[in-house]
Amino acid sequence: MKILVLSNLYPPHYVGGYELICAAMVAAWRARGHTVEVLTSNHRVDGVREDATEPGVRRDLRVHGFFGHPWLGIRALADLEVHNNRCVREAVARFEPDVVHVWNLGGISKSICLTLQGLPVPTAYHLSDHWIARSLAADVWLDWWNRSHPSLLARVLRTAWGWTGQRRKWSSVAPADPVRSIRFDRITFCSRALRDLTAAKGYSVGHGAIIYCPVDIGRFSGTPAPASQILHRLLYVGRLAEDKGVMTALRAMAAVQGRFPGELHIYGRGDADYTTRLHTYVREHHLPVYFHTARSSEMPGIYRAHDALLFTSEWEEPFALTPLEAMSSGLPVIGTMTGGSPELFRHGENALTYPAGDAAQLAERIVELASDPVARARMAATGHAEVRSRYNEPVVVDQFERYLLETVALARGTRVAS
Repeated sequence: MKILVLSNLYPPHYVGGYELICAAMVAAWRARGHTVEVLTSNHRVDGVREDATEPGVRRDLRVHGFFGHPWLGIRALADLEVHNNRCVREAVARFEPDVVHVWNLGGISKSICLTLQGLPVPTAYHLSDHWIARSLAADVWLDWWNRSHPSLLARVLRTAWGWTGQRRKWSSVAPADPVRSIRFDRITFCSRALRDLTAAKGYSVGHGAIIYCPVDIGRFSGTPAPASQILHRLLYVGRLAEDKGVMTALRAMAAVQGRFPGELHIYGRGDADYTTRLHTYVREHHLPVYFHTARSSEMPGIYRAHDALLFTSEWEEPFALTPLEAMSSGLPVIGTMTGGSPELFRHGENALTYPAGDAAQLAERIVELASDPVARARMAATGHAEVRSRYNEPVVVDQFERYLLETVALARGTRVAS
């Protein structure tokens, strides 16, 4: 196949697992002989440089309002919308893909979805966050043109641009139809929870297939520790943010003083004010907690150097990558059951779980994990085996590949070979 991938961000400029998984799939499809071009934004992460000649990646789209980019007035936004839609049309015309695979459009013109509906190429979406459920209806461009009760200025401008033909001119390049005009005939989700949440917001996506996140078991490899090994070094990996439950982990560490003689090592970055709060709490409570940062290439070794992962997220994680990496590396996990996590964790079987935000319960789980080494070794072994068989990257690549082949076949009225 020839696959055109659309994504708001793409490594090395990325903020989370969504973009990393996208890049992993692109690399895997290319290795299988598919031709892939990526169309992404021109957003840059400070201090990160990409290969100026990176093949098959075009960083032409513009971001609106996300990742530190400004929110624009309607006239300037019109220029951005026209630009982004023109980039998509030109990419389709130049590359002539068999299928367009849309990943994340957070911060990117949602009118692109309408443009794709009018092009003679099938489109498939993959959702690993809430950009449809929580962001689509708030898209500034589409909302401005279709709001039932606009401001006086908006009414005047809409009327004037309608009379002058400006709206028709813009709409021919950057569609401004209502959000509910967007169809998601071919769509996959990283969890049932995310599909159900999106459907609950009124979008017709109940038919969406589930393709879970992959893990590279070659990189993230390790052997579960035997019961004879003492639990000492706990690990947290992720953003330092309120919704990630980092403060809950610190409060739990305060609660286990005198009962758990171990340490917590935190790897991640975050907002300066929140990070300062975390450091202050650790200092005031004299906790054995240490803060670090690391490059992606260092993470496999970091997992192997620790004894258990605390996955403390308190928001509806669609389906987190960090527990998969930890379990594939042989670590037992203590985690919350928000979002898609119940589709991975089974309390007492492959992990220990606790109610999100409950530091007292997390403290009890830490003590439980430390005091029952036989159960700890058994849970780690179970999680290790399950992740490495069900979420192994080639397994997920197969699922995506077949879904895209089916998308192309349906558009052509043919069938996919078994």
